[in-house]
Amino acid sequence: MRIQVDTHTHSTASLHAYSTIDELVSGAKKNGLKGFVLTEHGPALQGGFPHPYYFGNLHVVPREIRGISLLRGVELNIMDDSGGLDLPFKYLKLLDFVIAGLHDACFTPSSKEINTRAMVAAIANPYVDCISHPGNPVYPINYEEVVKAAVHFGKALEINNSSFKIRKGSLENCKTIARLCGQYGCYVSCGSDAHYWRDVGNFETARTVIEEAGINESLLINSTVDSFTEFYKRRTGERRNA
Repeated sequence: MRIQVDTHTHSTASLHAYSTIDELVSGAKKNGLKGFVLTEHGPALQGGFPHPYYFGNLHVVPREIRGISLLRGVELNIMDDSGGLDLPFKYLKLLDFVIAGLHDACFTPSSKEINTRAMVAAIANPYVDCISHPGNPVYPINYEEVVKAAVHFGKALEINNSSFKIRKGSLENCKTIARLCGQYGCYVSCGSDAHYWRDVGNFETARTVIEEAGINESLLINSTVDSFTEFYKRRTGERRNA
């Protein structure tokens, strides 16, 4: 299965990552990608994560560096069970790809019902394109309800390759999500969640999970540059008109 674009990467602007944008470009080239999305964490994470101005100023970063397409994104924090986010809408309208996820520094893990309600509310938010690491075992959710919501709103769910190293217990959850995505026709994003340049384009386990679930390549939004461009341009238009 082809994956030409990495939809989830972090540079040194996310203070727990260790590579510059140019180094991420080197990782993308090394691993045979054609592009990646820069998705720094939203500002609510503790420890001085990027100020909202950072996202407003991403236009200064070239769209292409050494033959690699660079897209502008964010990994927002879901702040409450109504799907509240940590970046004003005026900045989200400027971005190509908006991910939102549950992080324990911003949303205390709760019951399956509350976690599911928060995730579904984020999916319903017109400014969100994709949910990051929904298989995180720290946040038990009703997988079928989340997948059905993503299908209804035309959003993607991520199979996050880093989860299999840093979020122990994710594998079986992600297998369930992938199977349901295939069953209901839900868009899937395969992201490395790279925090170091060599991991850009590392989809080793995530690719296997997607393939074993029998997900049609037409549902994998970052299979090719064209498929990802089609997805993010549709969503960008919807976000700007929201």
